Amino acid sequence: MARPDESRAHKPPGPVTRRALLGVEFPAMLDFDNAALEWRRLFSELFGTFLLVIVGAGAGVVNAISHGAISRGAAVVSPGLMVLAIILFMGAVSGAHLNPAVTIGFTLRGDFPWKRAPGYIIVQLIGATLAVLFLKALFGNVGALGATVPGPSIHDWQAMLIELVLTLGLVSTILGTASRAQNVGALSAVAVGGYIALAGLWSSPLSGASMNPARSFGPDLVRGDFSHFWLYLVGPLAGSVLAVCFAWLLRGRGGDPGGLAAARGMLDDRVIAALTMHEHEHEV
Repeated sequence: MARPDESRAHKPPGPVTRRALLGVEFPAMLDFDNAALEWRRLFSELFGTFLLVIVGAGAGVVNAISHGAISRGAAVVSPGLMVLAIILFMGAVSGAHLNPAVTIGFTLRGDFPWKRAPGYIIVQLIGATLAVLFLKALFGNVGALGATVPGPSIHDWQAMLIELVLTLGLVSTILGTASRAQNVGALSAVAVGGYIALAGLWSSPLSGASMNPARSFGPDLVRGDFSHFWLYLVGPLAGSVLAVCFAWLLRGRGGDPGGLAAARGMLDDRVIAALTMHEHEHEV
């Protein structure tokens, strides 16, 4: 019969040991589980979404008051560059979702806890609304306040399907670059920002290339016109769900160290490596 200490020595490490490992080697990485810091994560999402919508909606407003000085290329590339910057400068705080469709995708994938999702989505909507109110206070109700609407001769159902496909690609890019198999660290910001710019370059005349219910919600709320909002809600959310299904087909279940790190703001590559090594030891 094995002695008690020998049994403990051969017992595979479990979740508690994994948490203890992080607590000793990377104590700051346990901040995500600290409810007292939730305000910091929520403020990060609010501020980030505010900046994103300032650029996205602001392009339409500035184009109107400058009599066409903003080209379509500039208008669609700017949000991609802003997202890239936001991910790099504060992605480690909240994960820089900036988009209810992304929050839902991470949650369905098992990388983000359901109990945190409502708070993220609410502050994303608030941040978008504050951005549009800021633009309206400065320049008035011009340029439709940057609202996303279907292009001329484009039906709502067509724009909705475009938004679905665009968001499918966006969330697939986010989940893919965050996975353990293909985690590329800070370079994931380049992939996500590049995708947003690329999607806008070819599809903005069709649907506005929103891919983000919060981005469309802000202008619609301030204008008091929700006649097209349904398509910018249904399309992105359906695209996000489909992206999660595709991620499962491509890479299996979620919840791996890379996905957890990206969704929750743990962007330190050393932590990802430690979690991955610990997971492999547990599997063995």
